[in-house]
Amino acid sequence: MPIKSFIDYLSFEKKYSAHTITAYQNDLKSFQEFCVQKYQDGDLLSVNYSQIRAWIVSLVDADISNRSVNRKVSSLKSFYKFQQKAKQIKENPLKKHQALKVSKRVQVPFSEKEIISVLNQFVVDNDFTSLRNKMMVELLYSTGIRRNELINLKVKDVDFSNNTIKVLGKRNKDRFVPLLLSVKDSIKKYLLEREKENLTIDFLFFTDKRKKLYPTLVYRVINEYFSTVSSKVKKSPHVLRHSFATHLLNEGADLNSVKELLGHSSLASTQVYTHSSMSKLKEVYNNAHPRSNKN
Repeated sequence: MPIKSFIDYLSFEKKYSAHTITAYQNDLKSFQEFCVQKYQDGDLLSVNYSQIRAWIVSLVDADISNRSVNRKVSSLKSFYKFQQKAKQIKENPLKKHQALKVSKRVQVPFSEKEIISVLNQFVVDNDFTSLRNKMMVELLYSTGIRRNELINLKVKDVDFSNNTIKVLGKRNKDRFVPLLLSVKDSIKKYLLEREKENLTIDFLFFTDKRKKLYPTLVYRVINEYFSTVSSKVKKSPHVLRHSFATHLLNEGADLNSVKELLGHSSLASTQVYTHSSMSKLKEVYNNAHPRSNKN
């Protein structure tokens, strides 16, 4: 069964959560049921793009959001990519598919108070996992690096003499991000404890099983700790990155400097974060403009 072989592959990879694997399975079964009902054929390896397009139209007609439709189609695309690699099909029928347009969500960053509350709640004495988790939160917030950039950080990437870390960003582009002195001290303390673990792994962070970090673990750590202090819907590593940029802009950092720190290739990507800073900009504007009513 094509679906079973794909799900078995996802399970074997061990980098997908049970929730994600179930979502893939449900999406594929939903499409298969559609094919049976409309075309009397449930063989997913013989479908063409027009059939997939008909399924997409049916989802939209059922008032399913474009964002959810894109997620379902993404499951299908991954399925066919796997089957193509397994030489079960010659070409991915979704190769030229364009995702449906979705409205951009304005993400709400964590407040400085929420971040401080999380950092203060860690119990690090004789608990290396808590020390690691605290260091992850502190580094994500103080540098604005991406989740995958954190995962791929190596011990040798930390330069104490220049107070920087070397980050391997998108498209394999290196950039250097400055470290706050307080964060530098935290890293030193973390490395001292790390040495006691007698590790051979080069990566700065690792799992309790002494393996390289994986995306789901990083998300789970951030989500669990911030769930205790924040009622925001989304609590993820990216929200910490968002908070980093927003707080810098609120304190007067120029957009181009924030762009360089985040590793964006264009200012357009960085400008997303100015939405959250608008209230602060209005406050500065009203206080500074000579014709404003300051009273």
